[in-house]
Amino acid sequence: MQLIIMDSRLTRCRTFQLTGGRLVAAALAASLVLMCVAALLYHLVFLKGAREGWPVVGSLVRLVVQDEFDQRDRFMRQNLDAMARKLGEMQARMIELESLGERVSGLAGITPPADKPKVPGMGGALLSARSLTVEELDASLAELYQVAGQRIDLMTVLESRLFDQHISKYMIPTEAPVPGVPAGSTFGFRIDPFTGKSALHAGLDFPAPTGTDIVAAAGGVVVTQEFHPAFGNMVELDHGNQLITRYAHTSKVLVKRGDLVRRGQKIAEVGTTGRSTGPHLHFEVLVQGVPQNPQKFLVAGNAPRAQVALQAATQPARSAGR
Repeated sequence: MQLIIMDSRLTRCRTFQLTGGRLVAAALAASLVLMCVAALLYHLVFLKGAREGWPVVGSLVRLVVQDEFDQRDRFMRQNLDAMARKLGEMQARMIELESLGERVSGLAGITPPADKPKVPGMGGALLSARSLTVEELDASLAELYQVAGQRIDLMTVLESRLFDQHISKYMIPTEAPVPGVPAGSTFGFRIDPFTGKSALHAGLDFPAPTGTDIVAAAGGVVVTQEFHPAFGNMVELDHGNQLITRYAHTSKVLVKRGDLVRRGQKIAEVGTTGRSTGPHLHFEVLVQGVPQNPQKFLVAGNAPRAQVALQAATQPARSAGR
């Protein structure tokens, strides 16, 4: 393609040869110029009209802005509604947790504080509803956070109480000190084999061959490990609450003072040391230094019964103690 430009005054002409590449380049250049002109016009006319409030331009701007605001409001409302539904589910879960906490409190012997009326459940037909505002949603979340903190405090107290009960179960001497061996001489007054006179036998005797295992009747701390003129090789365990068990006449002691022992742990072996007529274990239970009938503890198979035995054994022994 050829383009000829002629000048009538100078009687000259110029010829341009237009190829396909040049045409494409020219079209691109023209498009770029048009875009620049459009951007300039938008900046000078449209934005200026929007700032100064020109009638037509101002209306267009308001429509565009309003549409953007509407889209943003719909997006926020959808998110708020979704958060409100999740909040409702969390509140329902919190009510279930509160009911569970009350039941566990009863098992632990704790009365939960009546800080708010009980809400056993929620439901029914939905007659009318409205969307929550941001302020209402924030207030509900704050209340839920406060209730969750109260439930955490209650569960912490319950954990501590149940742990104490679990530990106390293993600190009461209900385990037979010589497994599988029945008691021989019982607690109470009897004829002393050495003097022939009536005397208080302050424990239970478990006759068994020398070397038979002796185990701890309950968990505790070794407070005495010594040779006693009457009791021979003797071990005493402190179980707390001023309750002590004594194991006498042993042939061999496997623990020392200060050791922690668990229920059923082997602590010594049967012997006949001290004031003894034959191999056996002399087993005593003392509460506040007063001998108790060990049989009352050994027949108690669980913690509640052992606690009853402890209370029942304390009273009569005080009057019988010397």
